[in-house]
Amino acid sequence: MPVEVALAVLVREGCWLLQLRDDIEGIAHPGTWGLFGGHLDPGETPERALRRELQEEIGWRAGELSYRLDDRDAHRILHVFHGPLTVPLDQLRLQEGQDMVLATPGELLSGRVWSPRLGEFRPLAPSLQLVVRSVG
Repeated sequence: MPVEVALAVLVREGCWLLQLRDDIEGIAHPGTWGLFGGHLDPGETPERALRRELQEEIGWRAGELSYRLDDRDAHRILHVFHGPLTVPLDQLRLQEGQDMVLATPGELLSGRVWSPRLGEFRPLAPSLQLVVRSVG
């Protein structure tokens, strides 16, 4: 049975909000940049799961979110939503992951983004690479 996940492309001044995933063995794509969001709980719609995850991960209540795409393979079903990030980065509380940044389109296309907390570049997770190619 594939895992079902909902992710958010949150945009502020042309930049995407990214989460640097923890360097924990056993999680999907540790130490890479991804989008905020996560797994659907039983009975949750993708949008409801995404809103819950955003509250849990960054302490933010999303406004308007529009559906952008679904992608399916044998292991996962990915639902992607798009919306504006209506607050400055410093008003978010990172509660999951190692870092968060607003990445420019050029950074996203390069495939690696600088982590101010770690002081190094880290690659994009495969799911984020897919979204960059599809939604751009």
